[in-house]
Amino acid sequence: QSFWRRFLLWVDALDPLLLLKPSDEIRRARLLVQTSGKTLNEPIQNKQTRQAFLLSLASVHPDTDKIIPVLFRPPAFMPLSLPWVIVSSLQHKAKSAFFFQFVFHTYTTAFTLINGNGTPKAENYSIQQKQIFYGLGAISYAASVGALPLIFMDRYTLKNSLAQLIVRRLLPAPLLGMTSAFTAAVVRSPEFEHGIEVMDRNGKVVGVSRNAGEKAVRETALSRAVLFGTTFFLPELLVHFVQRAKLVKSPRALASVKMFLITSVLTGMVPVSLSIFPQCGQITRADLEPEILSSTEETEFFYNRGV
Repeated sequence: QSFWRRFLLWVDALDPLLLLKPSDEIRRARLLVQTSGKTLNEPIQNKQTRQAFLLSLASVHPDTDKIIPVLFRPPAFMPLSLPWVIVSSLQHKAKSAFFFQFVFHTYTTAFTLINGNGTPKAENYSIQQKQIFYGLGAISYAASVGALPLIFMDRYTLKNSLAQLIVRRLLPAPLLGMTSAFTAAVVRSPEFEHGIEVMDRNGKVVGVSRNAGEKAVRETALSRAVLFGTTFFLPELLVHFVQRAKLVKSPRALASVKMFLITSVLTGMVPVSLSIFPQCGQITRADLEPEILSSTEETEFFYNRGV
């Protein structure tokens, strides 16, 4: 699929009304999709099949076939992360910035964990327990890094306009983008440590690949960096022009404008970030491990990248 087709698909799949569908309807939709034989690369002309496909995409984990908890389904991602993005952008105290970013990263990391590839396995311990342990460390680190500029500013009482510009306007966007990518990569690190299943064109599992796992995690982390880096940077840039043009004078009105811009940018960027890379990832024969290649003559392989 092209980026544009993936984008239009996710716009439909992110409809919050899909969160209201009962479990029985989701199971029927999943069954209909599985029996229809349609894939992402085939046009879905039948309206009923298309709606079933969207509901399945928005509600069911493709590796485990289990229904995703409501709060962590893709349509819930924007509404639940938005408040924490807004309050984090408005904080001027280090302690409150740390708290709100800790809550923000907790939710986004849990979302990434639940919607990641579900095939990594280990013999001696639970992969999920390891991911939770890694995630808690990554969340604490990310929240600390996010609050660090304000801590530094308070510690050295930097009040000049240049320091204010750097700390309050220039640093938050790249920091949030990098920490979001970092937490995503850490919580899904077992995927490139133990590998994920790769399939041929017919859906037959041909092996477990660490290279495919690394590619899946890297692409997801990059999409998170683009999502939240842009969501912080673009509204700040637009607010700067609003201030220079003196379109808004009172601080309260300016904060309202900023909240509106963050909401608009995040709403548009969520389907964009999910569409940058296909969910059904593709890897060539040359990029796979020799032990997998010895069992098949296929030249292209596929895997679930996760969301």
